[in-house]
Amino acid sequence: MLPQNLRTEITLRDSAVRLEKGLGSVQRRILAAVGAVLAALVALLALSGPASAEGQALGGRLENRVEGVKTPIAGVEITVTGEGFEETATSDEDGVWRVELPALGAYDVTLNVDTLPEGVGLTEADKVTLEQVAVAPPLFGGLKTVIFPLGQSTTVQTSLWEQTAQLTVSGIQFGLLIALGALGLSIIYGTTGLVNFAHGEIITFGALATWTLNAGLGLPFIVAAIGGLALSAAFGWLNNAALWRPLRKRGTGLIAMMIVSIGLAIFLRNLYQFFVGADKKSYTEFAGLAGIQLGPVSITPTDIGIIVVAILALTITVLILSKSRLGKATRAVSDNPSLAAGAGINVERVITFVWVIGAALAGLGGMMLGFTQQVSFQMGFQILLLVFAAVTLGGLGTISGAIFGSLVVGLFIQLTTLIIPTELKNVGALLVLIVILLVRPYGLLGRRERVG
Repeated sequence: MLPQNLRTEITLRDSAVRLEKGLGSVQRRILAAVGAVLAALVALLALSGPASAEGQALGGRLENRVEGVKTPIAGVEITVTGEGFEETATSDEDGVWRVELPALGAYDVTLNVDTLPEGVGLTEADKVTLEQVAVAPPLFGGLKTVIFPLGQSTTVQTSLWEQTAQLTVSGIQFGLLIALGALGLSIIYGTTGLVNFAHGEIITFGALATWTLNAGLGLPFIVAAIGGLALSAAFGWLNNAALWRPLRKRGTGLIAMMIVSIGLAIFLRNLYQFFVGADKKSYTEFAGLAGIQLGPVSITPTDIGIIVVAILALTITVLILSKSRLGKATRAVSDNPSLAAGAGINVERVITFVWVIGAALAGLGGMMLGFTQQVSFQMGFQILLLVFAAVTLGGLGTISGAIFGSLVVGLFIQLTTLIIPTELKNVGALLVLIVILLVRPYGLLGRRERVG
């Protein structure tokens, strides 16, 4: 018979060995997932490598941006100067210009404002010349994009009714894009209880994957969009299988998992920047189309397509979640996972389905956001607070609440620019969120629940 203290020591030693083996298994899975993502990115890099052989260049697309509507500007002169180098380019009918460079380095880029059409001007007067634009070898292609802030000249006035109508359409469009990300975040939270701060990076992944397939590999945008959507869904599956499922099986608390999601977001954001750079990028198709005048509203075919696709995606998702057997199982798991498991529902299968759907929606939102804001490594991070605001405003874990809250946030952000500076529009939306939550902490469409 072993002494009590010796038996205790042996038990603790066995527990430590089991814990070490469990942690090793989780670490191996995480490393395998990271390795898979890195391998995929390196493969895409290798496939898109030949584009950089054409040489370095400065270029961009000139667009007149009025109340969210973008129209290409042709016939504008841009001069690029450097050490012993000067060349002038003129934007084509799509507003695109490009100057081939003799070498890497820093260049000054000057816009000839006298060649701008009537009614169009720089929204920032000090941006006539962009000084010392650094050109280094990027990973994807040899083009460094330069953006001039162009918009409606102050000499052109529009009525309050026209501004309100235009901003309403822009707000609905922006709200629908937020809704794609918010619905994915909401169903993941409703099923697992996880507040995922890396959801913004899933939004970014959808845009970067589509841009890589389109601009990097030269695929038509429709094909690239389908591929980007599939890659986003696979990325959601990988997130769950490699990280969140092992943590759930180990009984990791929701607070700890939330902190892990913050670390994952920072890691992915820096990984994106390393591979694609910090410059904003554009798709090769459907950008810079002329607007169509519908009464007081001017809207491009691209914007119409964004609105239609977003509505279809949200409608199909709501129907799947409300009518299909898997959707009913998802609601059962959301209400009571233990009771659902006791009724024979495969809880892990349902959670995997939710991650795939949620990531696909987020990727679709990022993909279409790339049209309105261009593609960058931190685009998802920049709207993450708005996505959280929409979900919280509508009611955490509710499908209708996520969509309704997103539309409210989108409309409020755009319409408040009638009375407040554009730079403060996001601040105003978050301030209203705080005020509403002081009155209804469970959201506008959420259920009042007892806590404690």
